[in-house]
Amino acid sequence: MTHIFHRNSRTVPPEISHGKGVYLYDNTGKQYFDGSGGAAVSCLGHSDAAVTEAIKNQLDKVAFAHSGFFISAAAESLSDKLIANAPQGLDKVYIVSSGSEAMESTLKLARQYFLEIGEPTRHKVIARRQSYHGNTLGALATGGNMWRREPFAPLMIETSHIAPCYEYRDKQTGETAQQYGLRAANELETEILRLGAENVMAFVAEPVVGATAGAVPPVQGYFKRIREICDQYGVLLILDEVMCGMGRTGTLFAVEQEGISPDITAIAKGLGAGYQPIGAMLCTAKIHDAIKEGSGFFQHGHTYMAHPTASAAALAVLERLVDDRLVQRSFEMGEKLQQALESAFGLHPNIGDIRGRGLFRGLEFVSDRDSKTPFPPEAMITKKLKKAAFEAGLICYPMAGTIDGKTGDHLLLAPPFIIADHHIDEIITKLSTAFKAIF
Repeated sequence: MTHIFHRNSRTVPPEISHGKGVYLYDNTGKQYFDGSGGAAVSCLGHSDAAVTEAIKNQLDKVAFAHSGFFISAAAESLSDKLIANAPQGLDKVYIVSSGSEAMESTLKLARQYFLEIGEPTRHKVIARRQSYHGNTLGALATGGNMWRREPFAPLMIETSHIAPCYEYRDKQTGETAQQYGLRAANELETEILRLGAENVMAFVAEPVVGATAGAVPPVQGYFKRIREICDQYGVLLILDEVMCGMGRTGTLFAVEQEGISPDITAIAKGLGAGYQPIGAMLCTAKIHDAIKEGSGFFQHGHTYMAHPTASAAALAVLERLVDDRLVQRSFEMGEKLQQALESAFGLHPNIGDIRGRGLFRGLEFVSDRDSKTPFPPEAMITKKLKKAAFEAGLICYPMAGTIDGKTGDHLLLAPPFIIADHHIDEIITKLSTAFKAIF
């Protein structure tokens, strides 16, 4: 009998034994290819020597010192390297322990910023339907995934949601991608005006949508128009790069490919690569200095923020990503993975779309390709697919509710950046086995 409160109270997963490279092994010795990096976390795979050595070295000095009393060289160095490689304008780093903590921090910082500059009516948040921004109540309220929201709705702040940028489903016949992107982005202006610009605090979005939609990239020009609208109405642009950041899409920050910079952004997952729990919020000097020159104190905090051991691990991860050019490898291998997926499954009768950037790829499943009709929820496609892939020795990330939180199914792939060509072949082979068992 186990005393662990498992994710699913009716099933107990196998016990992990060890990990090496792109593989995980259970206690029976079975090998699994980590095709989703857990939840797009393990960008360096398992047993990376440089990261484990950095952790050991930090533990030999000091494992933890509360940030209310001390700074640490590890946290300072991590922040310096992040800003040196961040989108233009980002200047300060607030280190926490998870993506949800990072997103919660972005919301509270945005609110306090407007209090500090004398605009106290700005408190409303606009996000997008079918989005996910974390499990803490503020982040959960910001997200637009109804399945996740509905049970906890009475506990959450009120937020507004506009349509996502979802070309496969929402671009109209005869409409160019650019026209569609502008139409989708202009929904933000309409919502700001409906709420009253003086009341709107921030717009929140993932540059490439992850868990809830399956690596959905924006069309070209969408985020440039979003940036213009935010600037016009004095609304902060908060980008959630918890899943799509840290090289996952082929650039260190996913937004680099959009030619804009956010006011605030959140990172996690790949920042620690699974070696330590860590996340971070990055913001502009303008936002930070409004607090510095005002109250002088960000009214927020976490016990383990700027944790020395976690920071040392993340610094080693960042060095591997940037200095060892693993971000570039994510781009290159991602292109190869996309080509392999299209070659193997591009004409599959039940795969409607294959999309993504870098080593962040999604496949959307349909019962009919021409009409893009999804499978009925009771078919439980993703549940069956996850089980079939796992039995075949492939860990992947299927999710239901792709379209509206209830209907639609997709599979997310986010393998480690260290994969080689033969690993792509392995992914295709094991996916084929799983698909044959389901469709």
